[in-house]
Amino acid sequence: MRPFVEFVGKQFICSLFPIFIFAASWFTLVVPMPIPRYDVLLIACLGFQAWLVWTGLETREELRFISIFHVAGLVLELYKVHHGSWQYPGFAYSKIGDVPLFSGFMYASIASYMVQAWRRFDLKFTGMPHWGWSAAVGAAIYLNFFSGRLIGDKRLWIVAAVLAIFGKTWVSYQPDFAGKRVWRMPMVVAFVLIGFFVWCAEHLCTWLQVWAYPHQVMGWQPVTFSKLGSWCLLVVVSFLLVGWTKKILARVATNDRTLAPAIAVD
Repeated sequence: MRPFVEFVGKQFICSLFPIFIFAASWFTLVVPMPIPRYDVLLIACLGFQAWLVWTGLETREELRFISIFHVAGLVLELYKVHHGSWQYPGFAYSKIGDVPLFSGFMYASIASYMVQAWRRFDLKFTGMPHWGWSAAVGAAIYLNFFSGRLIGDKRLWIVAAVLAIFGKTWVSYQPDFAGKRVWRMPMVVAFVLIGFFVWCAEHLCTWLQVWAYPHQVMGWQPVTFSKLGSWCLLVVVSFLLVGWTKKILARVATNDRTLAPAIAVD
């Protein structure tokens, strides 16, 4: 029982940023704000991000990873909102193309969880695919979010590719704070589990009126099941970005000029 309790404790620490966003979203919904809600959320997230680094809960290196997700997520938001996939109701001074800058922090909060989990659970991987295959799949996933309207959604083919190249990959992790135990699971199971929890979080965020899908405009309804697949695939991209960036920064620090950023982790 104790390892499970410590496992939950580690998960809670890793999830501080998403938990803060939920709390701030609820607070700004029920309490009148002197400035537009999304502007308050942007200021709050900037402050909380600074606090995480100041307290050492996140490192400056991890902040670099999170910034990459912020930009990548904001670009995706601009495209999707422009095409009506979802919308952010209400005025804000910090909106660009109907997308509040705050929205990038929602992707950044997922990155915050992943980089902290990588460190706190001391993740190790076996059976990692060649970096070229994983790079191709990661690029295909991200580009498919944009190209689906032009050439059709190729999600099923991409899922098959993910299963093929990560089918033999396992992740091991330390659930207890003392690091005396090691648990392991198939990597594809980890992708699905994280994607499932993000999908559940999406229900809460839309219920808190942070954004709305077209079928939720007239009143809140559950998020469609198809979004679960989208989040699982985005988790794959997130994992690859974190792994590549970690390896690249490590090689820069050691003056290693090798170009192939393999994630056959340590």
